[in-house]
Amino acid sequence: MEKAGGSPSVGGSYPQKNAEILSSQYGINLFLAGLLLTFAWAVHAVGISKSHLLSYLITLMLIQLLWMLWYLCRSCTQRRLIRDKDTHAGARWLKCGITLFAVITLILDSFKIGYYIDFSNCLSPTEGIFPVTHAVHTILQVYFLWCHAKDIIQSFKTLERFGVIHSVFTNLLLWTNGVLTESKHQLNEHKERLITLGFGNITIVLDDHAPQCNCTTTTLCSIFSQGIYYLYPFNIEYHILASTMLYVLWKNIGRKVECQQQHKTPFKFHGITVGMIFGLIVLTSTIAIVVVYLIQIGRSKIKSELALTMFYLHAIFVLALMCTAGIVALLIYRLEDRSLDNSKNPARKLDAELLVGTAAGSWLLSWGSILAIICAQAHPKYTWYNLPYSILVIIEKYIQNLFIIESIHREQEKVNDDIKTLRIVTISRGSTLSLTPSYKEIYNGRAAGDSGEIPCLFKGSISRRENHAGGGTKEETSQENSSGMHSASDFSFYNRNSVTNNKRRVLKNIAAFLFLCNLSLWIPPAFGCRPEYDNGLEEIVFGFEPWIIVVNLAMPFSIFYRMHSAASLFEVNCKT
Repeated sequence: MEKAGGSPSVGGSYPQKNAEILSSQYGINLFLAGLLLTFAWAVHAVGISKSHLLSYLITLMLIQLLWMLWYLCRSCTQRRLIRDKDTHAGARWLKCGITLFAVITLILDSFKIGYYIDFSNCLSPTEGIFPVTHAVHTILQVYFLWCHAKDIIQSFKTLERFGVIHSVFTNLLLWTNGVLTESKHQLNEHKERLITLGFGNITIVLDDHAPQCNCTTTTLCSIFSQGIYYLYPFNIEYHILASTMLYVLWKNIGRKVECQQQHKTPFKFHGITVGMIFGLIVLTSTIAIVVVYLIQIGRSKIKSELALTMFYLHAIFVLALMCTAGIVALLIYRLEDRSLDNSKNPARKLDAELLVGTAAGSWLLSWGSILAIICAQAHPKYTWYNLPYSILVIIEKYIQNLFIIESIHREQEKVNDDIKTLRIVTISRGSTLSLTPSYKEIYNGRAAGDSGEIPCLFKGSISRRENHAGGGTKEETSQENSSGMHSASDFSFYNRNSVTNNKRRVLKNIAAFLFLCNLSLWIPPAFGCRPEYDNGLEEIVFGFEPWIIVVNLAMPFSIFYRMHSAASLFEVNCKT
């Protein structure tokens, strides 16, 4: 009988597991084909042009659009059905963030359309079709994620797995295309800067994909071409966020949910003033440093060296503060005795894996810089600041990852719904006496009630009534003893509660400070302030081409790490 009862569930799991494996392999092959096509275009492979790459991306987006429309139509016809939801997936702040990035991405698409119109004489039609298709894809995808990011799909599971995984890898390919385009632009500027730093022994060959014709409107062309590269960082973040949200949706297909309670985590500014003030100071100073850096770098050798020195000193100071804040937070966690939530949660698991995985990008760059400083024969003065900077980058991310991962796995403090403030009204000598018991009193009273005893608070009221009937002396004695016991327990409880609140306040301020610091450290590499390119020491030790390949592979992960850390710290602040 046990075999008969168990066989259907076991047998039924095989098709779904096979569908998961098949869909994941389909997505990986889809991605690898697009990745090789992107690489072939980047190295000017014979017979491969940008129009081939864009045609492939347009096809993928159109297929995803058809799937999303089919899913939305099917959801409308079944809108009256009660569906399972993953309350941890698709948080409101995450949806707001991806919407902001999507709006800026739409501005980028409009710039690309204008750029195509001005150079239409010598550009392929695919370069005009691509931004239009991408704009439609962006609008529909954001709407889809707002409405269905929390869905746990239980019907047409095999088909939906292929549709969702197709969407995941389509966004990853669009992210890869954005990263490559932005990196090629940064690389061209970097090659020009190296000349001003005196690295004449490095061969400078610009990788130019510019149109081979004149623009119809010179001013507009300049605005479009320059504006596009300043907007690419937001487009890159949009696609990586979309792919992570869709991946969680894919992992949730066919999942059995135990609890359907909605846990709201609102963000409140109350109690985080100190962390916000220090974080805003770091953010403001970082923006100022980036502006000065971009103005000074490449002007002359002296100005470039001063810009690099200024960047390193500022980054060292900020990273040291972040390390200190992270250590304090971890020490507070060691003093607390709270269990961890180890329940199955695809969104939380993905957050932890992305933190460690993307941190490896900046760790690779840091270890490369440390090795270059050790092995180099000549050391310009500004390169010595790179050593403590690289060491602090490794330590800071190590500490921050520990703090964030432990924070998102800690169980929230829960207050039982039955424990509420009660207002007990008793009649004593013809007067109304109002008692408002503390949380501790009610908690103890409820525990006593569960064991068949009368809660102490109610005992006090009953005792006073009986004594009033029997005599006033006993009533006064009982009241004095009761008030003394309540005062002692209240003082002990409020003392512990005050310590707990102080710890929570410190943790919230640390999370707010680290949130703004990670936003600050996202800005420099995202907008072209990249000393890994500009100091020149690594290129001499490793060679120009090998080091540039390492930087171009690792830098996108380093940039994404800061934005993902900021998002995770925002969630930590809400939960604390």
